Parts: sequence; C-alpha cells; structure tokens
Amino acid sequence: MHWRLKDIFTGSALLLPLVMGGCTDRKAPAAPPVAVQAVKVRSIDYAQSFTLTGEVAARVVSDLSFRISGRLIERAVDVGAVVKENDLLARLEPAEQRADAEAAAAVVQAAEAKLRQVTSSFERQKALLADGFTTRRDYDNAQKEYEAAKAALDNARAQLGTARDQLANAELRAPAPGIITYRNGEAGQVVQSAQRIFTLAQDGPRDVVVNVQEALVGALSGAHVEIAVASEPSIKARGRLREASPALDPATGTVRVKIAIEDTPAAMILGSAVTINVRAASRPFVVVPASALTVQGGKAAVWVIASPDNAV
Repeated sequence: MHWRLKDIFTGSALLLPLVMGGCTDRKAPAAPPVAVQAVKVRSIDYAQSFTLTGEVAARVVSDLSFRISGRLIERAVDVGAVVKENDLLARLEPAEQRADAEAAAAVVQAAEAKLRQVTSSFERQKALLADGFTTRRDYDNAQKEYEAAKAALDNARAQLGTARDQLANAELRAPAPGIITYRNGEAGQVVQSAQRIFTLAQDGPRDVVVNVQEALVGALSGAHVEIAVASEPSIKARGRLREASPALDPATGTVRVKIAIEDTPAAMILGSAVTINVRAASRPFVVVPASALTVQGGKAAVWVIASPDNAV
C-alpha cells in the first residue's frame, strides 16, 4: 500500500494533539481548610508553684585536720558521734613535740639565770656611776649586756610558746558542738598536716540542699517555701532561699541551692529527706496555648492573626 505525501502529513497532524494531550499535568486537588481556634492574648497574674525534694544539712560544715604531721596513736570518735566543744577527737605520737617543748623550757631557764646575773651587774654599775666610782664605758657595757639578756629571754619564751603550741597540736579537738559525718584515719596511720581526718556538722541553723533546674532559681527568690519531712509530712517548717551556686553542675545540668530552715523542728535531723513546696510571688504573665508556638529560622516564634485581612 502506498501513502501519499499529503496523506502522511495529514496523519501526523492528527496524531500530534493526541500525544501532547497525554503529557499534560493534572492539577492537584486543593487541601481542605484547617479549623483553628483564635485566642485573644492577655496578661494575667500568675503564681508559679512546684514541688522539690532535698536533704537537711548543717549550715556550717568543718573539715578537721592536724596542723602537724605524725603517727596517729588514738582515734576517739567515729562517724555519727555527737561531740561537744573541745572534745578530744584524735591524738598523734607527741614524743618529738614534747622533746622540743622541754628543750625550749631549758633555754628559758638559762636565759632567766643570765638575766638575773647581768641585772645585778648593771644595777651595781648604775650605783657606782652615781657615786663617781666607775667609768661611763663600764656602765654602758653593763647596760648593753642587760638589754641583750632581756631580749634573749623574750626570744626564748616565744620559742617555748611555739613548742607548746606544737605539742598541743598533737591533739585534734572539736572546735564546736556537732556531729561527726566523715572519718579518715586509723591508729598507726601516718598523717600529714592539713590532711582531712574528720568532717564536723556543727550544731545550729540548718539548710535544705537541693538541685533545681536553672529556670526555677529565679522563682525561688522571695517565694513562700514550705518544708515537710518526707516520712512524716505533718512535721513542717518554713524556709527561704539563702544561697544558689553560680555555676551549673556539669553532670546533671542543675543548680545547687540552699534553703534556710526557719525554726528548725527537732525531728528534722541531719540527712532527713524532705519535700519543698514552693509558691512563687504573683507576677504578670502572657499565657498562650502551646499549639500557637513554633520555630522559624531556628528561633522561637508564635502564630498570630494579622489585621485587617486576618492572615495567619
């Protein structure tokens, strides 16, 4: 069968619209409108409240150590012991310090004897000079010996005081009444000066120590704080923020704060677990629904309805 050139062009013209019609994109159906709720933003007075847990701790905690090095020969207390001021806690071998004190005392005795001798000579030269029976040079020499002996005695007494202090430092005593919360030392152990041997939680005012999120620290300032023993909620006390750490704890990302307990009940003993109910002072806040919040460009944003066309 033979096609005419005219028939070929005519057939092509008929096919082209069919091919082009098959490549035409269809329009996607329009998304249905989303129903939203519009809320008028306003400022309200809001008092933030929350509950924390913490532990009762002494306000003053002292690390106790010897001022000298030596071998520990006695440990008089253990963890949990209740001590009074000046109670003996531990003792070092005092042989060296005792020998130094005895030697210093002997030097003082010799200096006193020397001073008595030169004092007698000086007084005699003073009397002879007044009567004209000695020279000015002999008098001046006697006076110099007297002053030197007096200075030597003062120095010897100072050395004796230092030696006695060192002997007293062989004993570790409680600086205040309290409870021993830590011990590090046994009889026979050689300890160094300033090495911590005990930790003393002193009697007196107490705090609640608690770790809180950084955002809550501001709410604690000036807030009404009610503290209750976790095991006996009927035992309560009031408190106030006393101290907040200036840095975050890198392990937990929290801030360590101390809440002072006012009129601490006797049942709030050291180490007691307590709950802290905090009601912050009322402040004006702008409250919006959580669904209105979003993020745009990596920054916090909020959806708003703009006038006059009510575009979102």
